[in-house]
This record gives sequence, structure tokens and C-alpha cells, in this order.
Amino acid sequence: MSNLVQRTITGIVLLVVVVGAIIFGKISFFILFELIIIGAMYEFYTLAEKKKFNPLKVYGIVIGTTVFAANYFFVNDFISAQVFLAIIPIVISVFIIELYRKSEYVFLNIGFTLLGVLYIAIPFSFAIYIVFSDEINYNSHLLLGFFFLTWAFDTLAYVFGVSFGKHRLFERISPKKSWEGFIGGTLSGLGVAYVISIFYTELSFLHWAVLSVIISVFGTYGDLVESSFKRNIDEKDSGNILPGHGGVLDRFDAVLFTLPLFYVYLQFIQ
Repeated sequence: MSNLVQRTITGIVLLVVVVGAIIFGKISFFILFELIIIGAMYEFYTLAEKKKFNPLKVYGIVIGTTVFAANYFFVNDFISAQVFLAIIPIVISVFIIELYRKSEYVFLNIGFTLLGVLYIAIPFSFAIYIVFSDEINYNSHLLLGFFFLTWAFDTLAYVFGVSFGKHRLFERISPKKSWEGFIGGTLSGLGVAYVISIFYTELSFLHWAVLSVIISVFGTYGDLVESSFKRNIDEKDSGNILPGHGGVLDRFDAVLFTLPLFYVYLQFIQ
């Protein structure tokens, strides 16, 4: 089976799973994002281990999933804001635990452990504040629009890049990315933004268009940052759980930059 066929099949299945879980309700949304966080953080820590570092893999994942859960329960009024004070002893505990491990790279291990939370769990937590943007009811429209714009840019940039790409965008880090792919994906994303604005009227076409450009620009940077990390470790993919796409981190690397900015923009216009 060719890589393109694998990529297409995996992409369709992933789209159905993600969209279905978000539409179905807040419980399936919660489970989906916790699983994504677990998969992405596991791959991130595994990549660090391949460079002979030794982050607190299990403890880091526990912290990451707890951060997401705490935000979810806070928004749903199950816990008070004081629970976030627990972050202080949790961070301190990472330093203390590392003292007893007799590691060669103490601060690098600590750094990678906490970076996994900062880089993956916290950005995904912004999805909670998007689906509960009115602080009362669960509304999937804005988050679905975000993913449709993200996938539209990613897919169409790939198509335009394969078909017309001649001028490298950032060859030192990602030799296959081209300006033609970026421009084609960005312009196509504006068309998708118009379609989204017809169905999801919470935002006007202008706002969806601005968000589309933000996703195109910073999604590309998110992809490049992860590619830089993998290149430093001499790995092509973060994992192999998604045939044709690589790992969970590979598939959601752009989201780690764009999801927080999507939320920031929503706050700005409100």
C-alpha cells in the first residue's frame, strides 16, 4: 500500500474519530483529548530517551493528564480555582524526585519532564475553554471549525507542495515544505473559512478568515518546531501509531501552537 493511500485512509479515520468525539458530547471530548495527550507526551518523552536523556515519563504523563482534567472539572464547577495551587508542589516534586534517581543529566531530565507538560498538555487544555466559551453549555462549533481549518491547510498545503513545490520554505529543518504549498494551503483555507462561516455563525467570515491565516502561519511554525526536535534526535517520525502520518505528536504538532492562539483571538474579539 502506497504512503499516499495509507495517509488518506488514516486521515479519514482520524477525522471521523475526532469529529465524532467532539460532536457526541463533553464526556467523549474529555476522553479523546486525554488519550491524545497521553499519546503525544509518551512519544515526546520517548524521543528524549533516544538521545540518552531520562525524563520522568510516567510521572510527566500523570501531571499532563491531571492538568487537563483539572481545567475540565474547574470549567464544569466541580472544583474551585484553589486546586491550581497544587501545581506548585507538583513542580517542586519533579526536582526532588530527580535527586534520588542518580541521573547523569539532572536538569535536562527535569527540563524535558516539565517541557512535556508545557508543550503538550497545557496547549490542549485551551480546547476546554473553547467548547465551554460561554461558561455554561458545551458547544462544539468553534472547536470543530478550528480543526476543519487546521486539516484543510495541512491537506491542501501537502497537495500544492507535492504538485507545484519548487521553492523550499525552511530547507534546513524540513526539506519537503515549500512556499507553493504554504501559499496554496493558506488561500485554500480562506475558502474553507467561508464555508465554515455559513454553518457556524458564531463568528463572521472575517473572523474565520483571520483565524485561518493564524492557523496557516503558526501551524507551520508548530510543525517546523517539532521537525527540528526530531531532526536533532535523527528521527523521521515521533511514532508509528498512525500509518502514513507517523505518531500522535506528528499529527497534532501544529495544534500545539495554534489552539492557544485561537483561544486568545476569541478572547480578543469578545
